[in-house]
Amino acid sequence: MNTFDSLTLTAFVSENFEFLTGARIQKIQQPTRREVILFLRNNGILRKLYININPQFYHVCFMSEDNELKRGIEIPQKPPMFCMQLRKYIENAKIIRVNQPDSERILELFFETYDELKEKIELCLTIELMGKHSNIILYNADNNVILGCAHNVGPDKSSVREVMGGLPYIYPPKQDKKYIPKHQNDKEEPLKSINDIIDNCFAEKIYENNLKLIRSELVNYTQKQIKGLIKECELIKKSLETNKNYEDFKHIGDLIMANLYNLKDYTPQITVFDYKNNCERKITVNEQLTLKENAQNFYKKYTKIKKRTEKNEEILESYKQKLRYYEDILYFAENAVNINDLKEIKSELQASVKHKTEKEKTAVNELEINGFRVFIGKNNKQNDYIVSKLAKDDDYWFHVQNSTGSHVLLKCTDPDNKLIYECAKLAKEFSSAKNSSKAGVIYTKAKYLKKPPKSPLGYVTYKNEQEIVIG
Repeated sequence: MNTFDSLTLTAFVSENFEFLTGARIQKIQQPTRREVILFLRNNGILRKLYININPQFYHVCFMSEDNELKRGIEIPQKPPMFCMQLRKYIENAKIIRVNQPDSERILELFFETYDELKEKIELCLTIELMGKHSNIILYNADNNVILGCAHNVGPDKSSVREVMGGLPYIYPPKQDKKYIPKHQNDKEEPLKSINDIIDNCFAEKIYENNLKLIRSELVNYTQKQIKGLIKECELIKKSLETNKNYEDFKHIGDLIMANLYNLKDYTPQITVFDYKNNCERKITVNEQLTLKENAQNFYKKYTKIKKRTEKNEEILESYKQKLRYYEDILYFAENAVNINDLKEIKSELQASVKHKTEKEKTAVNELEINGFRVFIGKNNKQNDYIVSKLAKDDDYWFHVQNSTGSHVLLKCTDPDNKLIYECAKLAKEFSSAKNSSKAGVIYTKAKYLKKPPKSPLGYVTYKNEQEIVIG
């Protein structure tokens, strides 16, 4: 199905006309500005009417639970203004009439309800499914005055038709084009209804779009962080290179102190024997200071640069840890196969930015090899969970050498060579070296792993490791 056209809407209305007519709205939700869910009950059956006016995915259908998960629907704590308007006017109201005017891509649901004076009135919720002009509009069918809409259309947006509260409702201009729905399902069992086709098709499209958007967001953010960290590391390395000979200031101070009684104060230059380099050495000094004061200045300079160097080395190491962390994130984001993994990565990043650790249990991919349990981390949060929660001292831990990838944990205290080889293959498969002709995989017992204080999620040091080459 390439688009939601008038023929598809006609088929949907025809198929669901009996249920819609007489159904009562029990609950209304608005997950986003372009989505509305009406909980309809009729003859003891509750169904969720899903309305989407996104220009890419405009459609209406009764949504299944599985496809609700695929769409990634999340209900905001504070409902949007239009949702509150719908709840005010049509919640608990009964649909008395369903209409599709002139076979257009418009679905009208008419409700019988009561106003503030307890007088019976008729309202209409019209769903216009017209690409970028799609909208959901609630108006009073008795006087045609709009009560509210999903998004207002002012004169700055359209010179043909304005849509906003207080204005009269008029139909949009007629569409000349008509589209023929196409659905290919040759390899699958035939679907039972047009609703199933709409629901499944658009749920899949929305899922793929959300997957692409979240992946792109994570990749762009991570690449930006990596670029910034590489730049910072280069600046620190440059500073370290500039001051790499800072020990010489202490040596000069020592040379001056060793020759205090052989030389005169208040001279611009002195010549001493450099015992370290076994040669005569000329040293430029401040002629306004004594030699002892000059020596103290060289010592102070040495101490200052030493402290700065040690601090820079510490910062450089922390940046390198962060860099490895974001390289892991980038790898996992680029290779995630489902939206839940991507959401977990996003949650992990948000938690790391806020310096918080989520307490909920982390789901880790688990499989069985020769009767032994094997766990594979699909992101840094899962990697960290494997090391900090799942791993026991005598379990075996695997990771590809010098590359980003998954932690692999084998719950076995005495694995044979075949089992080690299979786990090492998994470590290579779930790493950035998966397409390499050969890759080294290190493994060691979990008791030899250590997580340094304040290190990023998933970062560990290790010892007593062995290496196996996987082709």
